[in-house]
Amino acid sequence: MELVFDKNRFYGGPDPSNPLAEITFRHHHNKRLVVDHTFTDPSLRGQGVARKLVESVAEYARNEGYKLLATCSYAKKVLSEPAFDDVYVGAKEDPA
Repeated sequence: MELVFDKNRFYGGPDPSNPLAEITFRHHHNKRLVVDHTFTDPSLRGQGVARKLVESVAEYARNEGYKLLATCSYAKKVLSEPAFDDVYVGAKEDPA
């Protein structure tokens, strides 16, 4: 599935207003992005789509010079892996 960047999210599916998969984030202070929501339609679950969404945000953050925080439990789980140590600041900061 092709993922499309659209302002504060990446999504997949033919209808941007009703995506089959989506990850959203908001800008925080000090060049931080807070990943706050991940959704994958039940028909796509188990295919690695949610992980691709998180990877897309991580790559975007790397390219644009951001660090990531997460309030979404799935994003926290994936971003806490060593592959994201360069971009995920995790529990080191409060994203409130």
